[in-house]
Amino acid sequence: TQGLVLVPTRELAIQVSEAFLTYSKHLGAVSVLPIYGGQPYPIQLRRLHAGAHVVVGTPGRVMDHMRRGTLKLDGLKMLVLDEADEMLRMGFAEDVEWILSQTPEGRQSALFTATLPPRIKSIAKNYLKDPMTVEIAHQTRTVPTIDQFYLNLAENQKLDAITQIMAYEKMEAAIVFARTKTGAADLSQKLMARGILCEALHGDMSQAQREQLIRKLKNRMVDVVVATDVAARGLDIDHISHVFNYDMPNDVEVYVHRIGRTGRAGRAGVAIMFVAPRERRMLRDIELYTKSKLKPMKLPTRADLAARTISLFKESVTKELSGEGLEIYLGLVESICTESGRDMAEVAAALARLALGDKKIDTSAEEEEMAAAPVEEGMTRLFISAGRQAGVRPSDVVGALANEGGIPGKEIGAIEIMERHTLVEVPQRYGEGVLKKMARTTLRGKPVEIKPAIAGKGQKAETRPKFDRTEKTEGTKPKKWDKKPFSKQKPFKKKEKPQKG
Repeated sequence: TQGLVLVPTRELAIQVSEAFLTYSKHLGAVSVLPIYGGQPYPIQLRRLHAGAHVVVGTPGRVMDHMRRGTLKLDGLKMLVLDEADEMLRMGFAEDVEWILSQTPEGRQSALFTATLPPRIKSIAKNYLKDPMTVEIAHQTRTVPTIDQFYLNLAENQKLDAITQIMAYEKMEAAIVFARTKTGAADLSQKLMARGILCEALHGDMSQAQREQLIRKLKNRMVDVVVATDVAARGLDIDHISHVFNYDMPNDVEVYVHRIGRTGRAGRAGVAIMFVAPRERRMLRDIELYTKSKLKPMKLPTRADLAARTISLFKESVTKELSGEGLEIYLGLVESICTESGRDMAEVAAALARLALGDKKIDTSAEEEEMAAAPVEEGMTRLFISAGRQAGVRPSDVVGALANEGGIPGKEIGAIEIMERHTLVEVPQRYGEGVLKKMARTTLRGKPVEIKPAIAGKGQKAETRPKFDRTEKTEGTKPKKWDKKPFSKQKPFKKKEKPQKG
């Protein structure tokens, strides 16, 4: 073996091996062998016995073969540590140092790392000979084609929120990041129960299961994968359109790695992060690190979802109308009109209802149940009679509640700014006192009313999209949403049947 590449995960071992084969295809027969845990030993032993120019492996399995004597590195000329900081983060530091100590001194070494913590510097000093440092400068740490959004939510609101967003957004495929493998498996089951084609990717899966899932994702047989950070390392799928940070990452660099799964090959991507009240500091840290401002996102209302359903239905009908072979169906519709005595518009409406099934498309201004959404334990939701139309910003709400209401800023919960009103969660113990202290308060220089948010008190659902992304085609004007509710259009008139006699 002339070359050894150490990588932190099985997925990255496979990816690096594939890259070696691609780059060396014009160099003749270069044999590359990936070795990692979870793969049967007999397969690896046969390949090692046959010989490989380059071995790409995870530290644990490489060390195991070295101790067995099945991987000999006497003739090693090149050693690469890829994603060294991640190997340290996963607890491989001692394994890596042991492997380095067993390799010939005359080898050439290369160490790749996103960060330089003290342990990495120590390894470089002890095992690399007169190393040269090459640092790649980045003006921004995220891809410009990725739209980044955040949503303020309590923990118990996340599942409903992600379900609504997935129903509303135009998604090709999505990765949802969970903090633990138990959380990933649990969330995957809950999303499947809600009709989303979803599977989990975590460390308890066998290598065969992992590779099968990745193939299904590449072949578009799965729409959503719920993954942990470690399990998602090495995933390289071009058509991932959305990344959801269901659980907030513990580190700003982890956030950058996560959202880098979308926006590939020049495509546009969307990254959405759920932020609990106590996680706002991390949101600020991410914005500072990435030098980009995340945009606030609002959940789509029932009216938004209904409008989306109608839009998709119209698109599919229009596409069908441009096709051929409709004559037989036109004859069928005319036959139904003649036999039922109804006009063609009524028959078309009945067919549309059959085609849409139970999907709700009533976009009439329905009562938005303001207090129906679950509130974090120990919190209460307040209604403020001013919103985006009045120029209200989250900082205005926090400032007013802190300065006039006497609530510490860090204790203020989720804030939802609608078109004409705002909802904010505050600790229950401050509830009554805030209402008294802020009975005559102002926001943006105008008096506002603050009261408990109770369902069915006349605050109606907004009927426009909550996202700052207008669907647009080159050379055309942005599409406008039909403001006229379906239920308020003219009712169909029945044809009067001729009276006998």
